[in-house]
Amino acid sequence: MTRTSATRIAVRASGGRDYEVVIGSGLLDHVGVEAREAAPGVRHWVVIADHTVDELYGDRVSRSFGASDVSVRRLTFPAGERHKTRDTWASLTDRLLDLAVGRDGGIVALGGGVAGDLAGFVAATYMRGIPVVQVPTSIVAMVDSAVGGKTGVDTPLGKNLVGAFHAPARVVVDPATVETLPRAQRSEGLAEAAKHGAIIDDGYAREIRLHAGALLDGRPSVVEPVVRRSIEIKAEVVSQDEREGGLREVLNFGHTLGHAFEAASDYRLPHGHAVAVGMVCEARLGESLGLTAPGTADELRTLLEALELPVAPPAGWDPASVLGFVQADKKVRDGKARVVLLECMGRVAPAAPGWAHPVAPNVMRELLDSA
Repeated sequence: MTRTSATRIAVRASGGRDYEVVIGSGLLDHVGVEAREAAPGVRHWVVIADHTVDELYGDRVSRSFGASDVSVRRLTFPAGERHKTRDTWASLTDRLLDLAVGRDGGIVALGGGVAGDLAGFVAATYMRGIPVVQVPTSIVAMVDSAVGGKTGVDTPLGKNLVGAFHAPARVVVDPATVETLPRAQRSEGLAEAAKHGAIIDDGYAREIRLHAGALLDGRPSVVEPVVRRSIEIKAEVVSQDEREGGLREVLNFGHTLGHAFEAASDYRLPHGHAVAVGMVCEARLGESLGLTAPGTADELRTLLEALELPVAPPAGWDPASVLGFVQADKKVRDGKARVVLLECMGRVAPAAPGWAHPVAPNVMRELLDSA
């Protein structure tokens, strides 16, 4: 492809740090051009990826900078959510210092959601902030985590409890990388696309269900428009509310319980699976509170099952442990979890104020016990 044939979506960010998301098959070969255009003052680029993604794409992305007057180096870390920690952040930061990268440095965050969150947090904190170009290679990173500027690491008490908002200089999305993913990872990533349909666009949710087989097969002609629509939805939301003071809360649908299921499993439960279960449980919660139209949870279950996603907690799970992580969530206020609830498919039930409803621990425990 050529850069001129790529789709470009603008995202507004605070402090005049607006950026573009560029989408098109073959864009991995243009990462260097996009990075240099977005951050012309950077002289030393460092590509950060996990070991697996670096083997797949590290050489290709490094070559995309060409024989230029900037240096390009690579740092890697072990793959998996369990390595999205302060220790890994410290290791990467120390290695940047060893390389003598200064304020004229920049980061290319290459990979899935873990790499994007982790490398983005490195960029947010190194030398009090250097540019980062997000290059997502998984569906979940493309449609969700790479857009919006959230960065961070996990702690033993829960996910993303330490982090920062740090808008990327640019996001470069090459949907062709989805073809290299195992089917299970494509399924997992599509949970976030299903969430976008559930909260914003029920027609989009129906399209995802209709084309579920082709999406799971990784067919590029079907994957690319789905990725593009999800990015459009997320870009519209975060452009209105970058720092989650209002509308951006709707993007947390399924995540209050999803993050708790994930943490309680010691991250053995994949993120997309945890969010899928969280969405169904939170839809059931909304129905029990009279805020969600009856049948919404079943409609959501049907969509998620078409994507080969789980709709109930895994065997052997502990409601008390999950509740403990819910209560440690960073959105808890006055001892009550704050949960985004649907009004129906495609529409979120407004709260007063905002979009997240306070839920007392005993109500949450009853929901978990019944799950």
